[in-house]
Amino acid sequence: MNNFLAWIEQRLPVMEAMNKHVVQYPAPKNFNFWYFFGSLAMLVLVNQILTGIWLTMNYEPSGDGAFASIEYIMRDVDYGWLLRYMHSTGASAFFVVVYLHMFRGLMYGSYQKPRELLWIFGMLIFLVLMAEAFMGYLLPWGNMSYWGAQVIISLFGAIPVVGEDLATWIKGDYVISGATLNRFFALHVIALPLVLVVLVFLHILALHEVGSNNPDGTNIKKPKGSMKPEELSKFKFHKQYADKYDIVDAIPFHPYYTVKDIMGVAGFLIFFCWVMFFFPEGGGYFLEAPNFTPANGLKTPEHIAPVWYFGPFYTILRVVPDKLMGTLLMFAAIGVLFALPWCDRGTVKSIRYRSKWHLLNLTQFAICFVILGILGTLPASDTANLVGSIATIGYFGFFLAIWLYSKNENTKPVPERVTK
Repeated sequence: MNNFLAWIEQRLPVMEAMNKHVVQYPAPKNFNFWYFFGSLAMLVLVNQILTGIWLTMNYEPSGDGAFASIEYIMRDVDYGWLLRYMHSTGASAFFVVVYLHMFRGLMYGSYQKPRELLWIFGMLIFLVLMAEAFMGYLLPWGNMSYWGAQVIISLFGAIPVVGEDLATWIKGDYVISGATLNRFFALHVIALPLVLVVLVFLHILALHEVGSNNPDGTNIKKPKGSMKPEELSKFKFHKQYADKYDIVDAIPFHPYYTVKDIMGVAGFLIFFCWVMFFFPEGGGYFLEAPNFTPANGLKTPEHIAPVWYFGPFYTILRVVPDKLMGTLLMFAAIGVLFALPWCDRGTVKSIRYRSKWHLLNLTQFAICFVILGILGTLPASDTANLVGSIATIGYFGFFLAIWLYSKNENTKPVPERVTK
Protein backbone atom coordinates (compact mmCIF):
# COMPACT_ATOMS: atom_id res chain seq x y z
CA MET A 1 0.00 0.00 0.00
CA ASN A 2 2.84 2.40 0.83
CA ASN A 3 4.47 1.69 -2.51
CA PHE A 4 1.17 2.28 -4.28
CA LEU A 5 0.63 5.59 -2.47
CA ALA A 6 4.20 6.65 -3.28
CA TRP A 7 3.54 5.81 -6.95
CA ILE A 8 0.43 8.01 -6.88
CA GLU A 9 2.28 10.82 -5.10
CA GLN A 10 5.02 10.88 -7.75
CA ARG A 11 2.43 11.44 -10.45
CA LEU A 12 -0.19 13.42 -8.53
CA PRO A 13 1.29 15.10 -5.41
CA VAL A 14 -1.89 15.15 -3.37
CA MET A 15 -0.18 14.85 -0.01
CA GLU A 16 2.34 17.53 -0.96
CA ALA A 17 -0.52 19.93 -1.74
CA MET A 18 -2.31 18.88 1.45
CA ASN A 19 0.76 19.55 3.56
CA LYS A 20 1.39 22.90 1.89
CA HIS A 21 -2.15 24.27 2.03
CA VAL A 22 -3.62 22.59 5.13
CA VAL A 23 -1.44 20.50 7.43
CA GLN A 24 1.74 22.62 7.53
CA TYR A 25 0.23 25.93 6.51
CA PRO A 26 1.35 28.59 9.05
CA ALA A 27 -1.65 30.39 10.51
CA PRO A 28 -1.41 33.24 13.06
CA LYS A 29 -1.97 31.94 16.57
CA ASN A 30 -4.42 34.71 17.55
CA PHE A 31 -7.37 33.92 15.28
CA ASN A 32 -10.67 34.68 17.01
CA PHE A 33 -14.40 34.09 16.49
CA TRP A 34 -14.49 36.16 13.30
CA TYR A 35 -12.24 33.68 11.50
CA PHE A 36 -14.87 30.93 11.59
CA PHE A 37 -16.76 32.34 8.63
CA GLY A 38 -14.26 31.46 5.89
CA SER A 39 -14.50 27.74 6.63
CA LEU A 40 -18.26 28.02 7.17
CA ALA A 41 -18.59 29.55 3.70
CA MET A 42 -16.85 26.47 2.28
CA LEU A 43 -19.22 24.23 4.23
CA VAL A 44 -22.33 26.00 2.93
CA LEU A 45 -20.95 25.97 -0.64
CA VAL A 46 -20.58 22.19 -0.47
CA ASN A 47 -24.11 21.92 0.97
CA GLN A 48 -25.54 24.00 -1.89
CA ILE A 49 -23.75 21.99 -4.56
CA LEU A 50 -24.70 18.58 -3.18
CA THR A 51 -28.34 19.40 -2.42
CA GLY A 52 -28.62 21.20 -5.76
CA ILE A 53 -27.47 18.08 -7.61
CA TRP A 54 -30.11 15.96 -5.89
CA LEU A 55 -32.85 18.51 -6.49
CA THR A 56 -32.13 18.67 -10.23
CA MET A 57 -32.81 14.94 -10.48
CA ASN A 58 -36.51 15.62 -9.92
CA TYR A 59 -36.83 19.19 -11.18
CA GLU A 60 -38.39 20.04 -14.54
CA PRO A 61 -37.11 23.36 -15.99
CA SER A 62 -40.22 24.31 -17.96
CA GLY A 63 -43.00 26.81 -17.55
CA ASP A 64 -45.58 24.03 -17.35
CA GLY A 65 -43.75 21.67 -15.02
CA ALA A 66 -41.44 23.69 -12.76
CA PHE A 67 -43.90 24.54 -9.99
CA ALA A 68 -45.43 21.06 -10.07
CA SER A 69 -41.99 19.44 -9.85
CA ILE A 70 -41.24 21.48 -6.70
CA GLU A 71 -44.49 20.23 -5.18
CA TYR A 72 -43.54 16.70 -6.23
CA ILE A 73 -40.15 17.04 -4.53
CA MET A 74 -41.77 18.36 -1.36
CA ARG A 75 -44.55 15.77 -1.16
CA ASP A 76 -43.55 12.55 -2.95
CA VAL A 77 -39.76 12.28 -3.20
CA ASP A 78 -38.20 10.51 -0.23
CA TYR A 79 -36.69 13.26 1.96
CA GLY A 80 -37.28 15.71 -0.86
CA TRP A 81 -38.66 18.24 1.62
CA LEU A 82 -35.41 17.98 3.57
CA LEU A 83 -33.24 18.54 0.50
CA ARG A 84 -35.31 21.51 -0.58
CA TYR A 85 -35.18 23.11 2.86
CA MET A 86 -31.43 22.44 3.13
CA HIS A 87 -30.99 24.26 -0.18
CA SER A 88 -33.32 27.18 0.52
CA THR A 89 -32.07 27.69 4.08
CA GLY A 90 -28.53 27.20 2.82
CA ALA A 91 -28.94 30.09 0.39
CA SER A 92 -29.73 32.48 3.22
CA ALA A 93 -27.02 30.95 5.41
CA PHE A 94 -24.53 31.48 2.60
CA PHE A 95 -25.17 35.21 2.54
CA VAL A 96 -25.15 35.50 6.35
CA VAL A 97 -21.74 33.83 6.45
CA VAL A 98 -20.36 35.80 3.48
CA TYR A 99 -21.54 39.16 4.86
CA LEU A 100 -19.92 38.42 8.22
CA HIS A 101 -16.76 37.21 6.46
CA MET A 102 -16.62 40.50 4.52
CA PHE A 103 -17.22 42.51 7.69
CA ARG A 104 -14.29 40.77 9.35
CA GLY A 105 -12.16 41.82 6.38
CA LEU A 106 -13.28 45.42 6.90
CA MET A 107 -12.51 45.33 10.62
CA TYR A 108 -9.02 43.93 10.31
CA GLY A 109 -7.98 45.50 7.00
CA SER A 110 -7.69 42.22 5.11
CA TYR A 111 -8.04 44.13 1.83
CA GLN A 112 -4.87 46.21 2.28
CA LYS A 113 -1.49 45.57 0.69
CA PRO A 114 -0.43 42.86 -0.12
CA ARG A 115 -3.94 41.34 -0.11
CA GLU A 116 -5.60 43.51 -2.77
CA LEU A 117 -5.98 40.63 -5.24
CA LEU A 118 -7.30 38.39 -2.47
CA TRP A 119 -10.00 40.98 -1.79
CA ILE A 120 -10.80 41.29 -5.52
CA PHE A 121 -11.28 37.53 -5.80
CA GLY A 122 -13.52 37.63 -2.74
CA MET A 123 -15.64 40.39 -4.27
CA LEU A 124 -15.90 38.45 -7.53
CA ILE A 125 -17.15 35.49 -5.50
CA PHE A 126 -19.73 37.78 -3.91
CA LEU A 127 -20.83 39.10 -7.31
CA VAL A 128 -21.16 35.62 -8.82
CA LEU A 129 -22.96 34.45 -5.69
CA MET A 130 -25.54 37.21 -6.14
CA ALA A 131 -26.04 36.21 -9.78
CA GLU A 132 -26.32 32.56 -8.75
CA ALA A 133 -28.92 33.40 -6.11
CA PHE A 134 -30.91 35.53 -8.54
CA MET A 135 -30.97 32.79 -11.18
CA GLY A 136 -32.04 30.24 -8.59
CA TYR A 137 -34.74 32.58 -7.27
CA LEU A 138 -36.77 32.15 -10.47
CA LEU A 139 -36.59 28.35 -10.54
CA PRO A 140 -39.46 27.58 -8.10
CA TRP A 141 -41.69 29.41 -10.63
CA GLY A 142 -43.80 30.84 -7.86
CA ASN A 143 -45.60 34.14 -8.20
CA MET A 144 -43.05 36.17 -6.22
CA SER A 145 -40.19 34.57 -8.15
CA TYR A 146 -41.86 35.51 -11.41
CA TRP A 147 -42.56 39.14 -10.49
CA GLY A 148 -39.27 39.62 -8.69
CA ALA A 149 -37.41 38.51 -11.81
CA GLN A 150 -39.66 40.78 -13.88
CA VAL A 151 -38.65 43.80 -11.80
CA ILE A 152 -34.91 43.04 -11.84
CA ILE A 153 -34.71 42.22 -15.54
CA SER A 154 -36.69 45.35 -16.40
CA LEU A 155 -33.87 47.41 -14.88
CA PHE A 156 -31.69 46.55 -17.85
CA GLY A 157 -34.33 48.14 -20.07
CA ALA A 158 -33.41 51.50 -18.55
CA ILE A 159 -30.01 51.43 -20.26
CA PRO A 160 -30.05 53.88 -23.18
CA VAL A 161 -30.09 52.54 -26.75
CA VAL A 162 -29.45 48.84 -25.99
CA GLY A 163 -31.61 48.43 -22.88
CA GLU A 164 -34.74 46.92 -24.39
CA ASP A 165 -32.78 44.54 -26.60
CA LEU A 166 -30.63 43.51 -23.66
CA ALA A 167 -33.67 42.78 -21.47
CA THR A 168 -35.21 40.71 -24.28
CA TRP A 169 -31.96 38.80 -24.73
CA ILE A 170 -31.78 38.01 -20.99
CA LYS A 171 -35.38 36.77 -20.97
CA GLY A 172 -34.97 34.80 -24.20
CA ASP A 173 -38.47 35.97 -25.08
CA TYR A 174 -40.53 39.14 -25.07
CA VAL A 175 -41.93 38.17 -21.66
CA ILE A 176 -40.63 36.01 -18.83
CA SER A 177 -41.54 32.51 -19.94
CA GLY A 178 -40.33 28.93 -20.01
CA ALA A 179 -37.41 30.05 -22.20
CA THR A 180 -36.24 32.40 -19.41
CA LEU A 181 -36.64 29.65 -16.85
CA ASN A 182 -34.66 27.19 -18.98
CA ARG A 183 -31.68 29.49 -19.49
CA PHE A 184 -31.67 30.56 -15.84
CA PHE A 185 -31.66 26.89 -14.89
CA ALA A 186 -28.62 26.23 -17.12
CA LEU A 187 -26.75 29.19 -15.65
CA HIS A 188 -27.72 28.32 -12.06
CA VAL A 189 -26.83 24.63 -12.28
CA ILE A 190 -23.80 24.56 -14.59
CA ALA A 191 -22.15 27.83 -15.61
CA LEU A 192 -22.18 29.92 -12.43
CA PRO A 193 -21.24 27.08 -10.03
CA LEU A 194 -18.21 26.34 -12.21
CA VAL A 195 -17.16 29.98 -12.12
CA LEU A 196 -17.80 30.07 -8.36
CA VAL A 197 -15.64 27.01 -7.67
CA VAL A 198 -12.79 28.39 -9.80
CA LEU A 199 -12.93 31.74 -7.98
CA VAL A 200 -12.93 30.02 -4.58
CA PHE A 201 -9.87 28.03 -5.66
CA LEU A 202 -8.08 31.21 -6.77
CA HIS A 203 -9.16 32.97 -3.56
CA ILE A 204 -7.52 30.24 -1.45
CA LEU A 205 -4.36 30.23 -3.60
CA ALA A 206 -4.05 34.00 -3.25
CA LEU A 207 -4.63 33.72 0.51
CA HIS A 208 -1.90 31.13 0.97
CA GLU A 209 0.55 33.08 -1.20
CA VAL A 210 0.33 36.31 0.82
CA GLY A 211 -0.57 34.67 4.13
CA SER A 212 -3.53 35.07 6.44
CA ASN A 213 -4.18 38.37 8.14
CA ASN A 214 -4.87 38.42 11.90
CA PRO A 215 -6.68 40.64 14.42
CA ASP A 216 -3.49 42.65 15.04
CA GLY A 217 -2.78 43.14 11.34
CA THR A 218 0.87 42.17 11.84
CA ASN A 219 2.97 40.01 9.51
CA ILE A 220 3.97 36.58 10.80
CA LYS A 221 6.46 36.13 7.93
CA LYS A 222 9.73 37.96 8.62
CA PRO A 223 12.76 38.22 6.27
CA LYS A 224 14.87 35.08 6.36
CA GLY A 225 17.62 35.32 8.98
CA SER A 226 16.21 38.37 10.71
CA MET A 227 14.97 36.54 13.80
CA LYS A 228 16.91 34.79 16.52
CA PRO A 229 16.49 30.98 16.60
CA GLU A 230 14.84 31.10 20.01
CA GLU A 231 12.24 33.56 18.67
CA LEU A 232 11.14 31.29 15.86
CA SER A 233 8.14 29.01 16.16
CA LYS A 234 8.83 25.53 17.48
CA PHE A 235 6.49 24.09 14.89
CA LYS A 236 7.53 22.67 11.52
CA PHE A 237 6.04 24.38 8.49
CA HIS A 238 6.12 23.50 4.83
CA LYS A 239 9.53 24.06 3.24
CA GLN A 240 8.13 26.63 0.78
CA TYR A 241 7.33 28.87 3.74
CA ALA A 242 10.24 27.95 6.00
CA ASP A 243 12.91 28.32 3.28
CA LYS A 244 11.75 31.84 2.34
CA TYR A 245 10.75 33.35 5.70
CA ASP A 246 11.28 33.25 9.42
CA ILE A 247 7.81 32.21 10.64
CA VAL A 248 6.91 33.67 14.03
CA ASP A 249 3.76 33.61 16.15
CA ALA A 250 2.22 30.95 13.93
CA ILE A 251 0.83 27.46 14.44
CA PRO A 252 0.08 24.76 11.86
CA PHE A 253 -3.43 24.95 10.50
CA HIS A 254 -3.85 21.25 11.27
CA PRO A 255 -4.66 20.12 13.89
CA TYR A 256 -5.12 23.40 15.74
CA TYR A 257 -7.49 25.28 13.47
CA THR A 258 -9.17 22.22 12.00
CA VAL A 259 -10.27 21.34 15.55
CA LYS A 260 -11.29 24.95 16.21
CA ASP A 261 -13.25 25.10 12.95
CA ILE A 262 -15.03 21.87 13.84
CA MET A 263 -16.32 23.60 16.94
CA GLY A 264 -17.53 26.50 14.78
CA VAL A 265 -19.17 24.07 12.37
CA ALA A 266 -20.94 22.31 15.24
CA GLY A 267 -22.36 25.59 16.55
CA PHE A 268 -23.38 26.65 13.05
CA LEU A 269 -25.10 23.33 12.30
CA ILE A 270 -27.12 23.52 15.53
CA PHE A 271 -28.50 26.90 14.49
CA PHE A 272 -28.86 25.88 10.84
CA CYS A 273 -30.82 22.73 11.70
CA TRP A 274 -33.06 24.64 14.11
CA VAL A 275 -34.01 27.04 11.34
CA MET A 276 -34.36 24.28 8.76
CA PHE A 277 -36.63 22.04 10.88
CA PHE A 278 -38.65 24.61 12.81
CA PHE A 279 -38.43 27.85 10.83
CA PRO A 280 -37.75 26.93 7.16
CA GLU A 281 -39.77 29.81 5.71
CA GLY A 282 -37.93 32.30 7.90
CA GLY A 283 -41.10 34.29 8.56
CA GLY A 284 -41.48 34.85 4.82
CA TYR A 285 -37.91 36.06 4.36
CA PHE A 286 -36.48 32.74 3.13
CA LEU A 287 -39.60 31.44 1.34
CA GLU A 288 -42.22 34.09 0.61
CA ALA A 289 -45.95 33.35 0.87
CA PRO A 290 -46.69 34.31 -2.79
CA ASN A 291 -44.17 31.70 -3.91
CA PHE A 292 -46.50 28.95 -2.72
CA THR A 293 -48.77 29.78 -5.68
CA PRO A 294 -47.78 29.24 -9.33
CA ALA A 295 -46.41 32.10 -11.42
CA ASN A 296 -49.21 34.23 -12.81
CA GLY A 297 -48.49 37.12 -15.15
CA LEU A 298 -51.97 38.53 -14.52
CA LYS A 299 -51.80 38.62 -10.72
CA THR A 300 -49.23 40.92 -9.16
CA PRO A 301 -48.30 40.24 -5.51
CA GLU A 302 -49.39 42.96 -3.10
CA HIS A 303 -45.79 43.82 -2.25
CA ILE A 304 -42.96 42.83 -4.59
CA ALA A 305 -39.70 42.56 -2.68
CA PRO A 306 -36.46 40.65 -3.26
CA VAL A 307 -35.08 38.05 -0.90
CA TRP A 308 -33.62 39.67 2.21
CA TYR A 309 -29.98 39.38 1.10
CA PHE A 310 -30.65 41.64 -1.90
CA GLY A 311 -32.44 44.15 0.34
CA PRO A 312 -29.64 46.73 0.79
CA PHE A 313 -29.05 47.11 -2.93
CA TYR A 314 -32.77 47.08 -3.75
CA THR A 315 -33.32 49.95 -1.31
CA ILE A 316 -30.56 51.98 -2.98
CA LEU A 317 -32.29 51.37 -6.31
CA ARG A 318 -35.69 52.35 -4.94
CA VAL A 319 -34.77 55.63 -3.24
CA VAL A 320 -33.66 57.18 -6.53
CA PRO A 321 -36.66 58.47 -8.55
CA ASP A 322 -34.94 58.07 -11.92
CA LYS A 323 -34.84 54.41 -13.00
CA LEU A 324 -31.53 54.64 -14.87
CA MET A 325 -29.78 56.56 -12.08
CA GLY A 326 -31.15 54.15 -9.50
CA THR A 327 -29.84 51.19 -11.49
CA LEU A 328 -26.41 52.79 -11.86
CA LEU A 329 -26.28 53.63 -8.16
CA MET A 330 -27.26 50.08 -7.23
CA PHE A 331 -24.43 48.62 -9.30
CA ALA A 332 -22.09 51.34 -8.00
CA ALA A 333 -22.85 50.15 -4.45
CA ILE A 334 -21.33 46.78 -5.41
CA GLY A 335 -18.58 48.20 -7.60
CA VAL A 336 -17.25 50.55 -4.94
CA LEU A 337 -16.44 47.54 -2.77
CA PHE A 338 -13.90 46.47 -5.39
CA ALA A 339 -12.15 49.84 -5.03
CA LEU A 340 -11.83 49.64 -1.22
CA PRO A 341 -8.11 48.64 -1.21
CA TRP A 342 -7.37 51.94 -2.98
CA CYS A 343 -9.90 54.03 -1.06
CA ASP A 344 -8.10 53.20 2.19
CA ARG A 345 -4.72 54.94 1.97
CA GLY A 346 -3.64 54.01 5.50
CA THR A 347 -0.95 51.54 6.47
CA VAL A 348 -2.42 50.29 9.76
CA LYS A 349 -4.77 47.38 9.11
CA SER A 350 -6.57 46.39 12.30
CA ILE A 351 -9.36 48.40 13.85
CA ARG A 352 -7.61 47.79 17.19
CA TYR A 353 -4.95 50.36 16.33
CA ARG A 354 -6.80 52.75 14.05
CA SER A 355 -8.38 56.05 15.05
CA LYS A 356 -11.77 56.61 16.64
CA TRP A 357 -12.85 58.21 13.37
CA HIS A 358 -12.35 54.89 11.61
CA LEU A 359 -14.24 53.02 14.31
CA LEU A 360 -17.10 55.51 14.01
CA ASN A 361 -17.06 55.33 10.22
CA LEU A 362 -17.13 51.54 10.14
CA THR A 363 -19.90 51.44 12.76
CA GLN A 364 -22.12 53.83 10.81
CA PHE A 365 -21.45 51.82 7.63
CA ALA A 366 -22.61 48.59 9.29
CA ILE A 367 -25.70 50.31 10.72
CA CYS A 368 -26.58 51.87 7.35
CA PHE A 369 -26.16 48.50 5.62
CA VAL A 370 -28.52 46.80 8.08
CA ILE A 371 -31.08 49.62 7.74
CA LEU A 372 -30.93 49.37 3.95
CA GLY A 373 -31.47 45.61 4.21
CA ILE A 374 -34.51 46.00 6.45
CA LEU A 375 -36.06 48.70 4.26
CA GLY A 376 -35.58 46.52 1.17
CA THR A 377 -38.06 43.98 2.54
CA LEU A 378 -40.68 46.58 3.52
CA PRO A 379 -43.25 48.34 1.31
CA ALA A 380 -42.19 51.70 -0.11
CA SER A 381 -43.32 54.82 1.75
CA ASP A 382 -42.21 58.41 2.13
CA THR A 383 -40.65 57.67 5.52
CA ALA A 384 -38.87 54.57 4.20
CA ASN A 385 -37.52 56.53 1.23
CA LEU A 386 -36.22 59.30 3.49
CA VAL A 387 -34.49 56.88 5.86
CA GLY A 388 -33.22 54.88 2.89
CA SER A 389 -31.75 58.02 1.30
CA ILE A 390 -29.90 58.88 4.52
CA ALA A 391 -28.61 55.30 4.83
CA THR A 392 -27.51 55.36 1.17
CA ILE A 393 -25.50 58.53 1.83
CA GLY A 394 -23.95 56.83 4.86
CA TYR A 395 -23.11 53.74 2.76
CA PHE A 396 -21.23 55.67 0.08
CA GLY A 397 -19.94 58.16 2.63
CA PHE A 398 -17.92 55.37 4.24
CA PHE A 399 -15.70 55.07 1.18
CA LEU A 400 -15.32 58.83 0.71
CA ALA A 401 -14.52 59.37 4.40
CA ILE A 402 -11.94 56.60 4.55
CA TRP A 403 -10.19 58.07 1.52
CA LEU A 404 -10.09 61.49 3.16
CA TYR A 405 -8.81 60.61 6.65
CA SER A 406 -6.83 57.40 6.13
CA LYS A 407 -3.64 58.95 4.73
CA ASN A 408 -3.01 61.16 7.77
CA GLU A 409 -4.86 59.08 10.33
CA ASN A 410 -3.81 59.32 13.97
CA THR A 411 -3.21 55.66 14.76
CA LYS A 412 -1.90 53.74 17.74
CA PRO A 413 1.49 51.94 17.66
CA VAL A 414 1.18 48.52 16.06
CA PRO A 415 3.06 45.74 17.91
CA GLU A 416 5.85 43.90 16.12
CA ARG A 417 4.48 40.54 17.25
CA VAL A 418 0.91 39.35 17.49
CA THR A 419 -0.92 39.64 20.80
CA LYS A 420 -3.49 37.28 22.27
